[in-house]
Amino acid sequence: MQVILAKTAGFCFGVNRAVNLVYSMLDEGKRVCTLGPLIHNPQVIADFESRGGRIVESPSQALPDETLVIRTHGVSETVEREIESLGLNYCDATCPFVKKIHRIVSEKPSADSVVLIAGNAEHPEVQGIIGHCKENCFAFNTTEELDKLMQFHPEFAQKPIFVVAQTTFSTKEWKICSEKIQKHYTNAIIFDTICCATQERQQEAQALSKQCDAMVIVGGRTSSNTAKLQKVCQGNAPTYLVETADELKGIDWSGCHVLGVTAGASTPAGIIKEVLQTMSENVNEAKAQSEIDALQAEIEQAKAAQEAVGQEASADAKAAVEEAPKKSFDEMTFQEALEESLKSMSTDQKVRGIVVGISPSEIQVDIGRKQTGYVPLSEYSNDPTADPSKELKIGDEIDLIIMKTNDAEGTMMLSKRRFDATKSWDDVCAAKESGEVLEGTVCEVIPNGGVLVSFKGSRVFIPGSHTGLSKDEPLETLLKQKVNFKIIDVNKQRKRAVGSVRAVLRDARKEQAKAFWDNAAEGQTYTGTVKSLTSYGAFVDIGGVDGMVHISELSWKRIKHPSEIVNPGDVVEVFIKKLDTENKKISLGYKKIEDNPWEILRNSYPVGTVTKAKVVGLTDFGAFANVIPGIDGLIHISQIADRRINKPGDVLTVGDEVDVKITDIDFDKKRVSLSIRALIEPVEEAAEEAEAEAETAEVEAEAVEAAAEEAVEETAE
Repeated sequence: MQVILAKTAGFCFGVNRAVNLVYSMLDEGKRVCTLGPLIHNPQVIADFESRGGRIVESPSQALPDETLVIRTHGVSETVEREIESLGLNYCDATCPFVKKIHRIVSEKPSADSVVLIAGNAEHPEVQGIIGHCKENCFAFNTTEELDKLMQFHPEFAQKPIFVVAQTTFSTKEWKICSEKIQKHYTNAIIFDTICCATQERQQEAQALSKQCDAMVIVGGRTSSNTAKLQKVCQGNAPTYLVETADELKGIDWSGCHVLGVTAGASTPAGIIKEVLQTMSENVNEAKAQSEIDALQAEIEQAKAAQEAVGQEASADAKAAVEEAPKKSFDEMTFQEALEESLKSMSTDQKVRGIVVGISPSEIQVDIGRKQTGYVPLSEYSNDPTADPSKELKIGDEIDLIIMKTNDAEGTMMLSKRRFDATKSWDDVCAAKESGEVLEGTVCEVIPNGGVLVSFKGSRVFIPGSHTGLSKDEPLETLLKQKVNFKIIDVNKQRKRAVGSVRAVLRDARKEQAKAFWDNAAEGQTYTGTVKSLTSYGAFVDIGGVDGMVHISELSWKRIKHPSEIVNPGDVVEVFIKKLDTENKKISLGYKKIEDNPWEILRNSYPVGTVTKAKVVGLTDFGAFANVIPGIDGLIHISQIADRRINKPGDVLTVGDEVDVKITDIDFDKKRVSLSIRALIEPVEEAAEEAEAEAETAEVEAEAVEAAAEEAVEETAE
């Protein structure tokens, strides 16, 4: 089954901003309280409270040493004034889109205007909007409620009307309501204040639900936007609203081929990941069981059809069959010959012979009778890889079935594979009851169906979905390979058996998983295989269990997708970063400390190092240049040239390679300061010194020359 995650699932801008503000204050050791729940997600609120935060219902409940946080939904103007009057330390985390609505309703309408608010009047966001209206404001949550407002307030037609919407209001409902208002009130000014993230989320959810067999909405049950997503999807596909991964248990995914997943704007990424991983595990188990059920249903249908055909056969036809001459063994198929043998089996048809000779075409055996016994190579085994010259030696005893006696020639044709089939069929039936694991060799590939496995002369059908191969792997890779399998269905009447290699692999994986959880510890290193990739990380099989390497743990540099580093099938070395033994979740690490660019910088590029750097960005205050992969340094505008420049672009362009000097490194804040000017000034100073030395040397040379001339003149006199 395919699982599709909506691109817009998870925190919206406003929620992400609020949560980051609160957690940054908690990380700084501040005491924090929020005016009402920060967002409508019980898991986030529980985590907030576990870190020392608390929820208050009014500003007066905030303690002097606490920072009061105004939540994303915003508050009324009265509450804002109360916070100011109490002199509280506060942080306004109101969503900017909600702030915009506050400005509209407080600034634009006049005293005699009417403000209509599309939204739930009980929702804190709508209550905050109402608290910023001057007067004459009315809220409606449905088209029906709007109709009642119009009916009981005919005076609206003579007044200026301003219309806004709750940021999470249904886009479908908003379209209907706004068209109705435009039709009835020519004096209405409509502001489309539904958050763009809400619009995109609802539109994507609606489109996704139309192409899926079922939808899962992840989010808090008290969240308005989550409820809207559920309502949007319900008309197109069965929809399940869950707050955590635990709520997925018990949902029947049978018959679901494509499953869509989206999440409310207040749902953290961690919960979405857990839901996806848990759903993947549940779906795989359900899929395996549904395939087994489907196979059993097919077998039962075939059996019923066979019985129906038998009941409809006429008495004349039956008589004709009974009177028809029997086929010889040469004319019979293997199954017909085997069934015929079993019908009339007597002790003299089963014999034990002693091998007296082996040739490329047959095996000669002594069965203690006057006829010479022989086993044709084709009757030795159903296993295509069997080689009697390697498996048998003169004097070995083998069990056989008499197939044909030729008294005129004094020979008796025997079959070992048919005897093996009678015995192995009993073993197959017993294995179905006991769950025993059998071993056989793949002897035939059935295109688009599966494979046939030879087990001691019997053939067992393994459906393609139970071979243990992925969809991309061809069934031909199993041909002539030995496989372990379990019997999952038997039709004793038709002597047909269905097996599963995947059931054995699944059991082995469970054993591996048990061993892993018994011994696993954080920090342990494993060699694993990349199974699949998502936009947020890679799932790696580390032997019986899958762990996830988050995208941020794949590389020290920023990457857009895990495929930039790894691909399915890659063998990688990972280590356990975190274990959740209760929920059986494993967080893995991949990047190594020695590859950390900041460690490379520390060891190989100390302050004062001169190196080449590539300009990767320009700003008003300077240029950013790549020092080593993963680290960009800042060349401040004052350090670009030895003269005053108006902007970095006057001297540099993106892509330029320049010589720079590392003037400062702040490893705590991850900042590197670079300078081009520091290299220009020493060069100029050196040039000036060289010029001064040259002038001095010239003066000294002239002085020596003058002295020499004077000496010559004195000698001449």
